[in-house]
Amino acid sequence: MYQGPTFLSAEQYLLTTMVVKLAVIAVVATMVARYRRFRHILIFERRAWPDRLVFSLAIGIPLASGVAARLLLGYDAADLTLEGSFLVGLIAGPYAGALVGVLVGAPALLFGEFIAMPFAVGCGFAGGGLREVCPKESIWKFTPFVFVDLGKHAWNLRRQPDTKWQFALLAVPLGLALTRQGLGERFGASHLFFLQSPSITMTALVLLSSVLAVAVPIRIWNTARVEHRLQEQEKLLLAAKIEALKSQINPHFLFNTLTSISSLIRSQPDTARLLITKLSRLLRRLLRQHEHFVTLRDEMASIDEYLDIEVVRFGPKLTVRKEIDPNTLDVIVPSMILQPLVENAIKHGLARKIGAGCVTIRSRRKGDRAVIEVDDDGMGMTIERLDQPMSSGIGLANVRERLRVIYGATYQLHLTSEPGKGTSARIEIPELTHAEQFTP
Repeated sequence: MYQGPTFLSAEQYLLTTMVVKLAVIAVVATMVARYRRFRHILIFERRAWPDRLVFSLAIGIPLASGVAARLLLGYDAADLTLEGSFLVGLIAGPYAGALVGVLVGAPALLFGEFIAMPFAVGCGFAGGGLREVCPKESIWKFTPFVFVDLGKHAWNLRRQPDTKWQFALLAVPLGLALTRQGLGERFGASHLFFLQSPSITMTALVLLSSVLAVAVPIRIWNTARVEHRLQEQEKLLLAAKIEALKSQINPHFLFNTLTSISSLIRSQPDTARLLITKLSRLLRRLLRQHEHFVTLRDEMASIDEYLDIEVVRFGPKLTVRKEIDPNTLDVIVPSMILQPLVENAIKHGLARKIGAGCVTIRSRRKGDRAVIEVDDDGMGMTIERLDQPMSSGIGLANVRERLRVIYGATYQLHLTSEPGKGTSARIEIPELTHAEQFTP
């Protein structure tokens, strides 16, 4: 193996190689993330084969060039066989990882490193196998520094089973790196490339650099995912606000609301004053809402202002019930996601009903997911009419599209109805990570 320039000691050369290795993988990850097609592939967890092929080639070809640079120029830092194969398998699946293993193993095989390709393909399948059993959002939270605060994570294991996957995500690439070191020592660098270290400390740093070379691209791509989601979310949120103003703050709505308020000025002046305040808050909130994500507590506050006005308009005909689990109040949800559901329940469920009606809003946790339901006991819909709100209009169609952009295939939106008994809209979403809660 090439030992580097004579003015660097073996340890200095090894440290330099590891630092440059991390820089190389960071540059490759950043370059491919600049392409919109690649960022689009990152958004969705259920990827078609063309997307997986594009993903594999976008990573595999540069890494194969790096292996060739190591073989022809002695540039050891460019060889990311283990890390690249495992990483692609972890993100895109076992076959994509195996394809990258073939790409990066081919140049080494041509130079007589016979163990390189089987080992690289095995790394791809190892990453893909871990992906099959690991929750997808846990992959994007991967950090190699999970061992820094073992006490905290041990406690979280009891409350948040997701934490155990961080240890698995750390253990697998670490085990692969150890296996490479063992195979290299056993069969020699001429059969399998590995970074030879002069001490146990340096060996530990070599293993850590392999784990970091997996974690760094994940962090870079997760940032790209969040940025892409926010861009799409901003477009949809703007459309939602404009259409919401058209459907809610129209002359008919304002006329009825102001008429209801005027009838209370003499008999119940305090109530009239309160409703005027709530109406002004509702208008300001709809016109000045800029947050992409809010807590469920804030979303419910917005719904309360809307419902207080509707209760006055409909009088005793409208009853509102809330069954909100206190543990869900701090859950991050897309802003203005519930208002269309509540509006549909009142407009299409109760407005045509003879007699009193009730709208019920529920929330609860289901593992690491939040479930939110809006039910009414109104007129209900037939199966033929049930699909119309999901495919047209601003209501459920917009809610579905926004959820798809934010959560990909991990969300659920179900609409059920029975004529004469009412309609139920149910949203199930995973909890957003800390990075995704950030709004620029």
